[in-house]
Amino acid sequence: MRQLDIYIDGAAKGNPGPAGIGVVILQDGRALKNISRFIGNKTNNVAEYSALIYALQEALILRVDKIRVWTDSELLSKQIKGEYRVKHENLKPLFEQVKHLTGGFGSFEIHHISRERNCGADKLANQAVKEAKIRRQA
Repeated sequence: MRQLDIYIDGAAKGNPGPAGIGVVILQDGRALKNISRFIGNKTNNVAEYSALIYALQEALILRVDKIRVWTDSELLSKQIKGEYRVKHENLKPLFEQVKHLTGGFGSFEIHHISRERNCGADKLANQAVKEAKIRRQA
């Protein structure tokens, strides 16, 4: 049984505004993959969900049985756990997509952590936004 620890973050400058995702995939404490992607103009919550969806898709490609996801988004974590309702219509299809994707794993956990403990994914998400702005200015 292979297990991954995945740190995720979404960032939006303007909310909505230019947004990016950051994903750090670890196995046994070693980095397997770092992902930084610009995702267009989105809200911060859509960026957080997008980071989770991207991470889950990557984990499925890697054929892993067990994943633990770490996020600094309390809203995302609690909505996925069923502790908060998904109120915004634009998040409902993303929530359903996450639920569908998590069914592909033997074990799925999501945990809320502090921003300080999520600095790798945060840096990647912000890097994606910054690089997109630089490309537009060039």
